[in-house]
Amino acid sequence: MPVVEIRVPVFLTEDKERVLKAIANVLHMDLMKCREVKAPEEDSFILECTSDSFKPLEKLRSLLRTQRTLDAARTYLEKGYSGGVVRFYLNKQAAYTGKVSFCAYEFGESPLGAITVTVHLEGCNPEKFMNWLAPRTAQGVPVAEETDPC
Repeated sequence: MPVVEIRVPVFLTEDKERVLKAIANVLHMDLMKCREVKAPEEDSFILECTSDSFKPLEKLRSLLRTQRTLDAARTYLEKGYSGGVVRFYLNKQAAYTGKVSFCAYEFGESPLGAITVTVHLEGCNPEKFMNWLAPRTAQGVPVAEETDPC
């Protein structure tokens, strides 16, 4: 059974509703269960959301096609795949404006913290999942696109 997890830091200097809007702009938040978790730093907390389906990712899937960023997305998915898990990071500020911008967590490309998306692919073919979310393209046209993520 697949599991999608979202983790995003919310700092005291941020409006929690704006952070929720950023997530909702790129993922189907209404299909996830969310809770606040105390962070090690006193000036923040972590918002954790989970789902036992790929449905929250359908909005992201659509945005990648609309924004024509499938190749860049595919690169981040492949780099973030290990042991049946795909992990990638989305820029929180870009998400607030409705844009998908992948970032490298280790380089601090999202100053207020990234939206961390972790997809556990238990029982699913990773290549099929990646071809569903962000297939390779040839001259901007998706190649070997899947209609089912698993």
